[in-house]
Amino acid sequence: MKILIENGRVIDPASGLDKVCSVALAAGRIIAVDRQPKDFAPARVIDATGCIVLPGLVDLAARMREPGHEHERMLESEMAAAVAGGVTSLVCPPDTDPVLDEPGLVQMLKFRAEKLHQARLFPLGALTRNLAGEVLTEMAELTESGCVGFGQADVPLASTQTLQRALQYAATFGYTVWLRPQELHLGKGVAASGALATRMGLSGVPVAAETIALHTIFELLKSTQARVHLCRLSSAAGVELVRQAKAAGLPVTCDVSINSLHLTENDIGYFDSSARLTPPLRQQRDRDALSQALRDGTIDALVSDHTPVDEDAKALPFAEAEPGATGLELLLALAFKWSQDQGVPLARALAVVTNEPARVLGNALGTLQASVGQIVEGGVGDLCIVDPQAAWVVRPDALTSQGKHTPFAGYELPVRVRATLVGGHVAFER
Repeated sequence: MKILIENGRVIDPASGLDKVCSVALAAGRIIAVDRQPKDFAPARVIDATGCIVLPGLVDLAARMREPGHEHERMLESEMAAAVAGGVTSLVCPPDTDPVLDEPGLVQMLKFRAEKLHQARLFPLGALTRNLAGEVLTEMAELTESGCVGFGQADVPLASTQTLQRALQYAATFGYTVWLRPQELHLGKGVAASGALATRMGLSGVPVAAETIALHTIFELLKSTQARVHLCRLSSAAGVELVRQAKAAGLPVTCDVSINSLHLTENDIGYFDSSARLTPPLRQQRDRDALSQALRDGTIDALVSDHTPVDEDAKALPFAEAEPGATGLELLLALAFKWSQDQGVPLARALAVVTNEPARVLGNALGTLQASVGQIVEGGVGDLCIVDPQAAWVVRPDALTSQGKHTPFAGYELPVRVRATLVGGHVAFER
């Protein structure tokens, strides 16, 4: 279908483009930016006057809950939530049920996602069988099935030797290992260690749980030179270690969640299970350090950390509630809010949810590498049209996701997605 988007402010952080112009699409591709193609007769014209036209968002951490919840049509609802939030490409962790440690499971998941004709789904394969931390998976077979990397999700590796072997193998074949830095024994609490957790009687997770894991990872990288993506940094001390590792030339990228970027431990309130998250919310100084690191490029990407949790699993005492919150529909608006609240240039706020996470994926994107997260002639027609005047209040029951729990309930957010195009077709329109 031929589509012409006109009169919108087109922003492409990758190229620096920021002007009111048109974008023409045909056969699933962008065929012209800021010019009228010869003999182009669009079947549809979208008037984006007053709106911003962006590359489709790339989210590096979004759980679909499938395999495991097929009977609830979870994949359908969460993919719909993705395009409602302007997310056109997303990475799902391997901690499904069963775990993504077999090629057949990965192929089935990708096939079902492709049939929906919504966001592009990029699975992470399990680093070890059943995430048990003992036997490495068949990474080559999983890569052929469509995995873009390998990780343990939120399951820490008990064996440093297993991690070393995994990094050695991954380095040999050019795979990326995705790790959330958390030491196994120190990371079993439910809130950040500190005065607040003590007063509330909650078991704590010290910053050392993150920094010890980071030290271990970086020492192993010095000898293996494997590529590692660090998932969801949460502390100022962790940020400083990553800054040092990058300065030393280690092949490391990292991300932070919308939760850790905007919230602190005080948002737990009176044992609000919606703020029961992994990693736990930390102190103001940690949030400030994370914000600065995302701004200056020490942290590469902002992620939704979308984890839909059902009502029964959240309607429990704080320490017993399942961690996680919905986030796909909030990612873009919270990136804009970060820009406005912290005075961050809009181009940077948009880069961390578009071209920067695409850069993290790199070669794993295959033929899509040169165009995902960008607006470029010849590139895929993944676009998001945003109304910068459509402020809205987060009401959990109004969210598309089956996960209705979010610590941002009641927040007023500054922008809203008007339409999302994936592969040149309109996947969502409000």
